[in-house]
Amino acid sequence: MDLDSALRISAAGMQAQATRLRVVAENLANSDSTGQSPGADPYRRKTVTFANRLDRSSGAQTVQIRRICTAPGEFPQQHDPAHPAADARGYVKRPNVDNLVEVMDMREAQRSYSANLSVLETTRGMLTRTIEALR
Repeated sequence: MDLDSALRISAAGMQAQATRLRVVAENLANSDSTGQSPGADPYRRKTVTFANRLDRSSGAQTVQIRRICTAPGEFPQQHDPAHPAADARGYVKRPNVDNLVEVMDMREAQRSYSANLSVLETTRGMLTRTIEALR
């Protein structure tokens, strides 16, 4: 693998993890967002799926975001008859966002981003030393 491919692979990884971090932040920001009207659905958790992509110019496999979709499943319900989004029985649908899961996803994405950044910095340093040696 040449240094250009290493740069492209790590940059693609950083971009994918940055998108993942943005989605996690959106989930955390909306973890208390209920519906606007009685019985309405609240915010639904978003998830990120990845895919391999062939970078034709370098021949390297890189990562990309396949899609951002919503997580299936039921919404937890909380009894709160005074809430404006409460249904006829007094239950409010809560978002299907688990803050602990989101924080774990955030830490994993952060570590992956940092690893890709380290590869990028190391590769850049190797290129710089190569250029200096050729002078």
